[in-house]
Amino acid sequence: MARKQKDKPDIVAVAKAAGVSISTVSRSFNHPDLLKPATRKKIDRAVQKLGYIRNRAAQVMHGRRSGTIGLVVPTIDNAIFAELIQSFSDGLDQYGFTMLIASHGFDLDREYKMLRKLMEHRVDGLALIGLEHSDATHQLIEQQGVPTVAIWNYADDARLSCVGVQNSEAGRLAACHLLDLGHRDIGLVFPDLAGNDRAHDRLHGALSELRRKKIKVPEEWQLQAPYSIADSKRASLSLLGKSPRPSAILCGNDIIAQGVLYAAKHLGIAVPGELSIMGIGDFKGSGEIEPSLSTIRIPAKRIGALAAKQIADAITGKSAGTTATNYELSVLVRDSTATPSGMANT
Repeated sequence: MARKQKDKPDIVAVAKAAGVSISTVSRSFNHPDLLKPATRKKIDRAVQKLGYIRNRAAQVMHGRRSGTIGLVVPTIDNAIFAELIQSFSDGLDQYGFTMLIASHGFDLDREYKMLRKLMEHRVDGLALIGLEHSDATHQLIEQQGVPTVAIWNYADDARLSCVGVQNSEAGRLAACHLLDLGHRDIGLVFPDLAGNDRAHDRLHGALSELRRKKIKVPEEWQLQAPYSIADSKRASLSLLGKSPRPSAILCGNDIIAQGVLYAAKHLGIAVPGELSIMGIGDFKGSGEIEPSLSTIRIPAKRIGALAAKQIADAITGKSAGTTATNYELSVLVRDSTATPSGMANT
């Protein structure tokens, strides 16, 4: 077992070892973007050699920033937010901030409790997923005055600054793609809508477009499945094993779509020859599975990077007030969707 150093190095020792001033060492932690790369490298080498660790608790007691941002996500159990989280974390690092992450399991009451815990750690800012939050959460944020950004969703009238997309448009575009191919017998597989405004808005957008085309989805063709490939596969087996079955299935996201794809493969249903499958999200791997998944591309990396900049600017006073950024969506047509078999030769 490694022995603890009797006399822990301080910032003075780091400055001496790096050949710079104490204020330069401090700046390398708080505002690394203001230093030349060569200077940062000298300080990093000194910090590593001496084993120097800043005392964040002492800094916070003296009214200085903690250098941490709290991110609360619905789940870290699958790939839904992986690309977004990585991009957000990388972006924060550029501005000298570290991310603390917590998940609430799609329970908005639990989200409120997670926020309180993060605030107890004196985070400098908060990031939340979506725009649906409890009144208690909104009240807490307003009472504490903590800079906060909502990620993944966009709305003109959002109570919080937001960076994201219009999920209702994602659902509408997904439905339009299937309709444009000629599908009229369309099934829907979405997660529980409680505490999940992304899924709610996507489903609303899809149904609105289907209704506009005078298409009604039978109740037995509207399934609910968690964000799980295995659960989605199990839920879809009952639908696909019956006759008549849809010629296409629109899914709440790519995770669910992959489960539907595996259910079709299990039953020997050709995709896209006998069944088209449409996802939303364009997660990693969606373009590599066989057949590759048609989906709606949500620019997760760009959303995460801009959200990091936005929260850093709010904390450092470079921006003030509520801001909203809406990213465009794109339809990625791959191998899992095609014209219905009955129309192929017409």
